[in-house]
Amino acid sequence: MIDFFVSIGSAIMTPLYYVISFVLVGFHNVFGDLFGPTSGLAWVLSIIGLTLVVRAALIPLFVKQIKSSRNMQLIQPKVRELQKKYGHDRERLAQETMKLYKDSGTNPFASCLPILLQMPIFLALFRILDQAARNPETKRGLMTPELNEQLSAAVFAGGKISDTFLNADGVEVRVLAAVLVLAMTATTFLTQRQLMSKNMPADALSGPYAQQQKMLLYVLPVVFAVGGIAFPVGVLFYWTTSNLWTMAQQFYVIRNNPAPGTPAFKAKEDRDRAKAAKKGIAIEPEVTEAPVVTEVKPPRQQPQRQTKAQRNQKKKR
Repeated sequence: MIDFFVSIGSAIMTPLYYVISFVLVGFHNVFGDLFGPTSGLAWVLSIIGLTLVVRAALIPLFVKQIKSSRNMQLIQPKVRELQKKYGHDRERLAQETMKLYKDSGTNPFASCLPILLQMPIFLALFRILDQAARNPETKRGLMTPELNEQLSAAVFAGGKISDTFLNADGVEVRVLAAVLVLAMTATTFLTQRQLMSKNMPADALSGPYAQQQKMLLYVLPVVFAVGGIAFPVGVLFYWTTSNLWTMAQQFYVIRNNPAPGTPAFKAKEDRDRAKAAKKGIAIEPEVTEAPVVTEVKPPRQQPQRQTKAQRNQKKKR
């Protein structure tokens, strides 16, 4: 059974080694000519280039993630209604909730797709850097023994980019790794906080979706901070760059296409009004139709019938 899972893992990771190393070596051929093949700056820029390629390829999934997150926010009032109605019957509640997700086109797991798909890439890069440092004579993907030696010896800001905080020999690499771990942790926290503070409706801040987002807000940075001390410096560059990309991408989406009923949506309305005022365009308030008033005519008065005495009196006149 163990051999089976090992073979499955190898079948998944081996193509990734070739893809990751192909992009990494391609950038290194460019930056190596500029700064030297053993230059730490050349390898750091190659890792950053790899990150940008990976994140650009994940843009379609990011769009799905944003749409799913928005739908999750907008349907929270309906989710709470279902919880009140079927709170005593968990099976019925689950069925109705899944039906609501289906009808609204919401995938509750879509928000995790970019992170989940990055993990194998992250692991492939981790193993490439680790093998370059521990066993450079072994080829992995397109990383030849010569390239492994260059990567293993590459120094950036006084520290080898293949070293980790735990196995570093000098103070310089520990300082560099610590700074990158803090940067990775801070960008993870700020990215999640940006989503919660700017693009979540007020009525969604107390629902289960908000609780999930709050948990991610504090749990993910802790996980990265604890695990980061075992990551090679090159991997820390990858993840920090990826977080910065996410922050910029998320800022653009929230600013230009915010979810209705959120602080970002109100801010966009204010910006649109200010731009219209500068151009001299008057924004007319929404005009509601006046109610149609039906003229009520007074009832037609019927002539009074005269008595016999009144008729005789009239004849005498």
